[in-house]
Amino acid sequence: MLQTLKNTWLFNLRGDILAGLVVALALIPEAIAFSIIAGVDPKVGLYASFCIAVVIAFVGGRPGMISAATGAMALLMVTLVKDHGLQYLLAASLLCGVLQIGAGYLKLGSLMRFVSRSVVTGFVNALAILIFMAQLPELTNVTWHVYAMTAAGLGIIYLFPYVPVVGKVIPSPLVCILSLTAVAIALGLDIRTVGDMGELPDTLPIFLWPDVPLNFDTLAIIFPYSAAMAVVGLLESMMTATIVDDLTDTSSDKNRECKGQGVANIASSLLGGMAGCAMIGQSVINVKSGGRGRLSTLIAGVVLLIMVVFLSDWVSKIPMAALVAVMIMVSIGTFSWDSIRNLKHYPLSTNIVMLATVTVVVFTHNLAYGVLVGVLLAAMFFANKIGHFLYIESEMDAAGTHRTYSVIGQVFFSSSSKFTDAFDFKEAIEKVTIDLTRAHFWDITAVAALDKVVLKLRREGTEVMVLGLNEASATIVDRFGVHDKPEAADTLIGH
Repeated sequence: MLQTLKNTWLFNLRGDILAGLVVALALIPEAIAFSIIAGVDPKVGLYASFCIAVVIAFVGGRPGMISAATGAMALLMVTLVKDHGLQYLLAASLLCGVLQIGAGYLKLGSLMRFVSRSVVTGFVNALAILIFMAQLPELTNVTWHVYAMTAAGLGIIYLFPYVPVVGKVIPSPLVCILSLTAVAIALGLDIRTVGDMGELPDTLPIFLWPDVPLNFDTLAIIFPYSAAMAVVGLLESMMTATIVDDLTDTSSDKNRECKGQGVANIASSLLGGMAGCAMIGQSVINVKSGGRGRLSTLIAGVVLLIMVVFLSDWVSKIPMAALVAVMIMVSIGTFSWDSIRNLKHYPLSTNIVMLATVTVVVFTHNLAYGVLVGVLLAAMFFANKIGHFLYIESEMDAAGTHRTYSVIGQVFFSSSSKFTDAFDFKEAIEKVTIDLTRAHFWDITAVAALDKVVLKLRREGTEVMVLGLNEASATIVDRFGVHDKPEAADTLIGH
């Protein structure tokens, strides 16, 4: 028991505690901003971030990943809040959690294996761009003090790690936030602070069951929003988990993460918070600040609550320039710079998938759309490529009465036309053998192509023999094919 506790929670004590402190500070303006996007009070996003982070620390499948209120989820809530109010949002968040738990038990997290590396790279680059773009409002129409503070923050973040001894011990983003806050207070700088974003809560969250009618009409209102939030939340969480897996060279349980996100969103809704999911920006901050275990996520959530409720006077004085510097660091660190250098080396199809994912995510601000487009393009390119791996040899016997077609490769919807085009239906011949020993039939389109060839040849008076089907191909042909059935004569082309 103690060994398990040590291996799970205490193996990286200093790194997790310090990283959790940094993440907690970075979560505050994000949670407030996302609350404003969703059209709710800032405390809704702050309570959600606290609750989701704490719960996911215990039940999530990816240690060291940060989950909280996010912009991707907030965008989906705008219309619901505007038309029906906060209580319906809480109900939708509750149902979202239930759907995500169901997805976990259905093992939908395993679907991540269908997401190609080029889609993940596009997703990462798009998020890096969006994170940077989100900082621009804090850098426009401001005084020179803001630019100076931001530049100083970036200098601290990138140069402090080179300071002997302490540079490797204390996370540079934490030093950036604390030092710039001290400078702003000491000099009395009139610049935008966390307190200017919205009022921080002054009480602990309480249990709050959504005050909505429990009937079919309510379900009809919230279900479309809940389903959309469940899909986007799980998609962003699974993608973020994959990225953290790569950053830490460890693996994670994607299906457990689905269930954990669901439990966290249910808990959030019952404490007056909105639904959330994994946050790539804060997760990268956590990892780069030394966070690796569940303790870092727990510390982030607990410290966030303590700061906004009990230390709000101090937290409200943190200059936004300091947090902008941290998020710019995240943007730079998140972007896959290798993907730019590799454009000239990678196949065109890979580059198209990556760039399409980036473009769609950046212009729609919807991660689900971008990943969906990327996955569909990757699937199309793959199908097209595999469709070319089909070769058909033709050989006539010495008597000139028997031709053998040897099919080599994969026959499916993409290659079925190539399969049928390889046969000469006008050739007057007594017998044709179709040797499928080195071929595989994948779908009903392939079976239909085989039926078409066999029935056309028979219509010309040719005796046709099909042989060499492997077990899997034979199963689908026997089930859906008609050329070997008694009624095949009735299905002749043109009958």
